[in-house]
Amino acid sequence: MGSYIDMMVNYINEYSIKVVAAIAIFIIGKWLTHKLTYLSKKLMLRAKIDQTLVEFFESIIYFVLLVVVILTSLNALGVNTTSFLAVFGAASLAVGLALKDSLSNIGAAVIIILFRPFKVGDTIEAGGAMGTVEDINLFSTVIVPVDKSRIIVPNSAIISGNITNFSLRDVRRVDHLVGIGYGDDLKKAKEILNTIIAQDERVMQDPAPLVAVAELGSSSVNLAFRVWVKADLYWDVYFETLEKIKLEFDAQGISIPFPQMDVHINKIESSK
Repeated sequence: MGSYIDMMVNYINEYSIKVVAAIAIFIIGKWLTHKLTYLSKKLMLRAKIDQTLVEFFESIIYFVLLVVVILTSLNALGVNTTSFLAVFGAASLAVGLALKDSLSNIGAAVIIILFRPFKVGDTIEAGGAMGTVEDINLFSTVIVPVDKSRIIVPNSAIISGNITNFSLRDVRRVDHLVGIGYGDDLKKAKEILNTIIAQDERVMQDPAPLVAVAELGSSSVNLAFRVWVKADLYWDVYFETLEKIKLEFDAQGISIPFPQMDVHINKIESSK
């Protein structure tokens, strides 16, 4: 009986020290993890790294440091951490395969933040959507089109295609292709378009506006109408110009052809 008591006392003495050491390592390690994570975040913000990327790296740093602290605590307790590392690696692989699309979105977010093809507030066309960028997070980009709806586009879809940023420059070009009939007065039509340009104070003179014959179409003579305006005035000028062209052409007898189909019916007399 005495030998069992001595054995229990020895185990208690041995493992109590290990338990206390493991708890102390965990508490101190977790405190250091918070401090190091906060310090790294502060350094990244001081380096003017994008806020979204800072938050992403902050989460990664905290997670990695916390895993190191937990493994160190278990090792101090006498637990063989090699098996834990193997299980953790297998679990990480399984999670990575299950969340490969989400991880690709995170990778795309890092690319967007690092190379900055656009930022919040820019007007872009990407991933099948066009509008103003409202938010960029780790998984998606929120785009608000003209109708003020919200389009949530996965970051991987944006990176995998072309990105058109309309806000990188202060000016944009308004393009219209205006068709007139072959029987209409070409010079008169050009004068009308040039008058519309001259009367609009929003149109810039440098770069110079352009009104020219673009092509001789199958059913119309197509005129290129190109003017440069401030980027924030683009849509106002775009729509208002279309209305002015239609009204002026109607008032001055210039036709705008549209596709037509003529159907001829031949009556066949039945023989009696």
